[in-house]
Amino acid sequence: MIGLISATAAGAAARDRLAAAWPDRTRVYDGPVADAVRRAFAECEQLVCFLATGAVVRLVAPLLAGKTTDPGVVCVDEAGRYAVALLGGHGGGANDLACAAGEVLGAEPVVTTATDAVGIPGLDTLGLPVEGDVAGVTRALLDGEPVALAAEVPWPLPPVPFAAEGAHTVRLTDRAVAAGEREVLLRPPSLVVGVGASRGAPVEEVLGLVEGALRDAGLSVRSVAELATVDAKAGEPGLVGAAERLGVPLVTYTAEELAAIEVPNPSDAPLAAVGTPSVAEAAALARGGELLVPKRKSERADGQPAMATCAVVRRPARGRLAVVGLGPGARDLLTPRARAELRRASVLVGLDQYVDQIRDLLRPGTRILESGLGAEEERARTAVAEARKGQAVALIGSGDAGVYAMASPALAEASDDIDVIGVPGVTAALAAAAVLGAPLGHDHVSISLSDLHTPWEVIERRVRAAAEADIVVTFYNPRSRGRDWQLPKALGILAEHRAPTTPVGVVRQASRPDESSRVTTLGELDPAWVDMMTVVTVGNTATRTIAGRMVTPRGYRWQTTAEEAR
Repeated sequence: MIGLISATAAGAAARDRLAAAWPDRTRVYDGPVADAVRRAFAECEQLVCFLATGAVVRLVAPLLAGKTTDPGVVCVDEAGRYAVALLGGHGGGANDLACAAGEVLGAEPVVTTATDAVGIPGLDTLGLPVEGDVAGVTRALLDGEPVALAAEVPWPLPPVPFAAEGAHTVRLTDRAVAAGEREVLLRPPSLVVGVGASRGAPVEEVLGLVEGALRDAGLSVRSVAELATVDAKAGEPGLVGAAERLGVPLVTYTAEELAAIEVPNPSDAPLAAVGTPSVAEAAALARGGELLVPKRKSERADGQPAMATCAVVRRPARGRLAVVGLGPGARDLLTPRARAELRRASVLVGLDQYVDQIRDLLRPGTRILESGLGAEEERARTAVAEARKGQAVALIGSGDAGVYAMASPALAEASDDIDVIGVPGVTAALAAAAVLGAPLGHDHVSISLSDLHTPWEVIERRVRAAAEADIVVTFYNPRSRGRDWQLPKALGILAEHRAPTTPVGVVRQASRPDESSRVTTLGELDPAWVDMMTVVTVGNTATRTIAGRMVTPRGYRWQTTAEEAR
């Protein structure tokens, strides 16, 4: 919950705007300001104070207990110009809160955390448990000193400017080792513990078994990602309680799924009880991996039979491939989600001219793999291969990456051994339509006139179908020096079904500094106006030119009635 505190009418107005934008996340604290701050500080994870920073400093100073427990605090000035992350930038989430509040209020976020200021992710913000000399190693990164990455377990990380060697080290490990001098340990969630239990197995017995198995194998409990078992045991209190105590989910599989997994130590007992010859080992191995601890049973001090079993598997790292649409070119049409994925990726793959568009947004340490025109399939293979190595990869394309771009070849190459995230972008057709007016107000289709990968016979059949169906058509790749006859041919097909007065929009370099556009007609369009940087939109029989803009009616009954009334 985010507590909101204000002292003046101007502050209350901004406070109420934020409360309206985040109704389920915020709580307004009224009354004397000092009392409101004290109550919010004790009850909320974060605070936004519409007060001077000096006043907030004095109010919260007596309340501070420690950076791991204090809430994040953001100050917004009376004029709503700045949102200052005052306290708990990373741990309390104040840096992100300042940016989010600034977006709602139109305020400039002010973040002074050193790593955020220079674009290096904090070692305590990577989403992994961290131990050791975090402050010292972070200072080394900020000072440009070489910091080595020792990855004992491959795991996708955001870009950090690591060196091959250095006096400081970041060790990515799931082993139960202590951090050395000038060293930070990152704990990846690489361990899956399969568990089985008899009815009524005590949580202490299950938990003791799991912790003992990890300890004997020299593995860190902080790298346990989940407990796994058969679905018949999903509600077993001992298993549910052990997962809660470890802070991990309890994942279940059907007996049929577990029975299909080959294990080294099958048994008749679980087969008779729940329908699978293995619970602990099979559940741990359900999504693949290396069996580190074979099935072992709990030991009871009273000499009674064991009531729990467990096995430990190191699961393979799943790389991450984000297929990112950059939009039509204008920076303000690049979505916030796309920006976030660009900054998250440790490897960027893309066409060289697209890389140049967003190079300044990348974090230090991002590895860039760029190539020229005509290497689309090579880029797709490269991106997938890097993800399979356990990297966090962004594969970029213009517009929307799923429209005549990189998503198709990449996903055709990828299998289910990596995580794939699609990030939509504003397409050239949409950017051009916004320039022209509202030509896509009803059914529409995009057709590429490039026959480099699609036979012209197929393209012509699609154009003819769109013409006969009276659908608005946007032509991509309409004309180049080596392909100058396809556009006239396609326009001729449309002209068989549409009048010469049908509106046509021509937009070149949509959304870019040298953008140009014109609205003409099917009969007057000169193909010489068009090149590969142009999008051509041909209206249907209902499209009209109104005040110089293309408008395709939505076709609802109320429009017909309104037109008749006029």
